[in-house]
Amino acid sequence: MYKFFFRLVFKRMDPEQAHYLAFRWIRLAARIPVLRTFVAAVLAPRYKELRTEALGLRMHGPFGLAAGFDKNAVAIDGMSMLGFDHIEIGTVTGEPQPGNPRKRLFRLVADRALINRMGFNNEGSAAVAARLAARRPVFRTTVGVNIGKTKVVPEAEAAGDYVKSTERLAAHADYLVVNVSSPNTPGLRNLQATEALRPLLSAVREAADRTVAGRRVPLLVKIAPDLADEDVDAVADLAVELGLDGIIATNTTIARDGLGLKSSPSLTGETGGLSGAPLKARSLEVLARLYARVGDRITLVGVGGVENAEDAWQRILAGATLVQGYSAFIYEGPFYARAIHKGLAARLAASPYATLAEAVGAETRKATA
Repeated sequence: MYKFFFRLVFKRMDPEQAHYLAFRWIRLAARIPVLRTFVAAVLAPRYKELRTEALGLRMHGPFGLAAGFDKNAVAIDGMSMLGFDHIEIGTVTGEPQPGNPRKRLFRLVADRALINRMGFNNEGSAAVAARLAARRPVFRTTVGVNIGKTKVVPEAEAAGDYVKSTERLAAHADYLVVNVSSPNTPGLRNLQATEALRPLLSAVREAADRTVAGRRVPLLVKIAPDLADEDVDAVADLAVELGLDGIIATNTTIARDGLGLKSSPSLTGETGGLSGAPLKARSLEVLARLYARVGDRITLVGVGGVENAEDAWQRILAGATLVQGYSAFIYEGPFYARAIHKGLAARLAASPYATLAEAVGAETRKATA
């Protein structure tokens, strides 16, 4: 039904307009008590065997919504209603900004992919912090907050901008993510170099500890799939050195060659970050490399090309304690999370592992033994 509706309605609409239309429907449904209860019962069934502990937090399962869908923390209950076990909002910047000029979001339907050059369009950390502070949750869920650099802030002053957002948002976050890997903010990816990343992460960690008394807010960094292998290793080593809580692998890619893209050059030639199915192999490769380097010392989150339960299962076997999706949600629709949970439960039952925690990294350990 959804795929028919997608072809009939959404496929004909501008992708960004379609996103906001679907977003409004989700938010509206979450405001109606009887409707949201019914939708959650259908789309968010709970499987006890999938219960997950990560980052010192207990979650219904391992599968969450990646940053980018809910930039301003306006649909947390709606996305939880659809079955996502954790919701990562953002990317949020220190100051509000409109993002890049439209048109800035493109569907590559033949490739089950998206290209975006949104540019961190959001209301800014002060507005998002106020919204989170006023929120009265309908559904219990884990809320991550993804923060990035305001475009007009010079690269040399990036740490101060991240600290500003941290001071405003840390108290409202179950975990924080430092995003230094979007290709759509000039100079941002330069911050992935360890000589720039070390002081940045240290400053954010200190700000979070200073701001939130009595609770350590888990801190993660999100990296690009376009890093060279030696740079992936360097980030992994730095994360362990600084006592970081996790790494999210990966963000979107600027690569086009070698991905087997089927869409027309007029689409594949658009600038911006590519997400979805073509990112699957490299994202999994980076994840496995990280796990081989850090093992169980920090939490890894696998994202990029997660279309179905098998993709999520492969991420877990490669080393991910948590898995996220976004682009496939556009193509799969409201039953996306439900299908992944059902498939994960079936795969776990058929596996030699008693729990998901036992399965984490199992294939990577075999490969490196």
